[in-house]
Amino acid sequence: MPDGFTSRVYVDSLIGGIRHIAVSENGIVYAKLKKPNPQGSVVQLIDHDKNGKADSIEIIANHKEQQKGNYSTAARIFDGYLYFSSQLTIYRQKLDSITLKPVGMIETVIKDNHPHKSHEHIAKPIAFDDQGYLYVPFGAPSNNCQNPKRTPLKPGVDPCGELKDHGGIWRFKADRLNQTQQDGDLFATGLRSIVALDWNPFNKKLYAVMHGRDDLKRLWPDKYNSWESALLPSEEFVEIVHGDDFGWPYCYYNQLQNKKVLAPEYGGDGIVVGRCQGYKHPEIGFPGHWAPNDLVFYQYKGFPQYYHKGAFVAFHGSTNRAPYSQSGYFVGFIPFSDGKPTGDWDIFADGFAGISPIVNTSDAQYRPMGIAFSPDGKMYIGDSNKGRIWQIEYVGNPKSFSDKNREEMEKHKELAHIKTPDLQDDILQEGLVLAGKQKFDLYCAACHQTNGKGDGNRFPTLVDTHWVTGDKKRLVQIVLQGIDGPIEVNGETFDGIMPGNQFLSDQDVAEILTYIRTNFGNKASIITSSEVNTIRKSLNSDL
Repeated sequence: MPDGFTSRVYVDSLIGGIRHIAVSENGIVYAKLKKPNPQGSVVQLIDHDKNGKADSIEIIANHKEQQKGNYSTAARIFDGYLYFSSQLTIYRQKLDSITLKPVGMIETVIKDNHPHKSHEHIAKPIAFDDQGYLYVPFGAPSNNCQNPKRTPLKPGVDPCGELKDHGGIWRFKADRLNQTQQDGDLFATGLRSIVALDWNPFNKKLYAVMHGRDDLKRLWPDKYNSWESALLPSEEFVEIVHGDDFGWPYCYYNQLQNKKVLAPEYGGDGIVVGRCQGYKHPEIGFPGHWAPNDLVFYQYKGFPQYYHKGAFVAFHGSTNRAPYSQSGYFVGFIPFSDGKPTGDWDIFADGFAGISPIVNTSDAQYRPMGIAFSPDGKMYIGDSNKGRIWQIEYVGNPKSFSDKNREEMEKHKELAHIKTPDLQDDILQEGLVLAGKQKFDLYCAACHQTNGKGDGNRFPTLVDTHWVTGDKKRLVQIVLQGIDGPIEVNGETFDGIMPGNQFLSDQDVAEILTYIRTNFGNKASIITSSEVNTIRKSLNSDL
């Protein structure tokens, strides 16, 4: 961190990992678990002796529906209530007026009543304005409005029907119970996936950092190379007012060219603007795939004046930047002046991953996810990987804080997990000649990682699982036709989508599957191209 800041471990190894965090007026910390356990989905943490470490740890907010999925997210305090969310529902519980501990029944505020076989961007972060409104993103159920999803060279649906009730932010009354999406109004659209969301109390506007779409190279190999696919599209820091349209799925922001360009699903080639001219641009275009997962404006005391009225962003870290270093895994800061971002951004806290470059997502020791502040100026950063929360405070002289305090952090922008990689010199897997390995890296490693371990969240491991080493026909069928909906892999439930890959030749499929069945510690038999051909024909005849 910049010179003058210090950190300590507030709590460690909370089972389930941390999503968002909230802190009450008397310093009680509430952490939303990524994977709730049977006792509940929120952890209440109290530091009774004020030594910077939680000595009371209690799991609260038990509700059956909260036990589903890995994307339970929100934790915010508003108007005397603790608000929190599962994948599909936003709840609240009254806080005692004196102790500020939850009391009474858990109430349902908003229920996502859409049918969900699988949904790629289902998290429910929340933000509140100063007029009693609650803002909730309904993320897009696909990567870029293709049907089937994530299919190479497949045009997008035009117009995209998903925008009717997804891919945007809806506004609700915060004090009404048992609402559905139909009770809110569409505040802004063209926003693929939002997890980082906050209300700016100084200029009275809503802000978010959007996750950009994925798989430019895998889906459109004739238009994009691996370097472009690693860097694009931008993660957009956006100012949002009622009626805004940011252009998803038709357009994306290219921060290298400083413009919105037409998506390849709608005829784009990475350069042409076309219909994208009229969509709203971001305030800042961060590099692609950094995974911005929390956004909090600083309105507290304790930090130097430089940080007042600015925004902190938790970049959770990429999964699909191969063959370059995975990127992100830090907490950034966006300074504001006269109610607008200055256009610059800082690295506020780094080192979570513990290594650089980061070859596989699973190599990262920690991944910053949630940010919160206590009224006395302490900052809390939560980790989704191992359930750690850090407490940070400024111990220097606020009046002497200057650019010199931040000089060392500027050097971090040249580290492999943050810098813009060189097209050739920064390739991590250069020189590999094994055909199956090369094709696995091209088509599969973006999700399953080059070590085959997945990311422990969306994409399952390929290591020591019957899905890989078992039935050949099932394995070939998954590669060719994809799989949609929840599956259990080594005791973990994954509720995502793997797209079909019919475009791969029989030889491609055989080489990839032989590679994964004979590597990563797996010791299964090989798969031949003739076996793939036979299975492909049988699958086609069944359709």
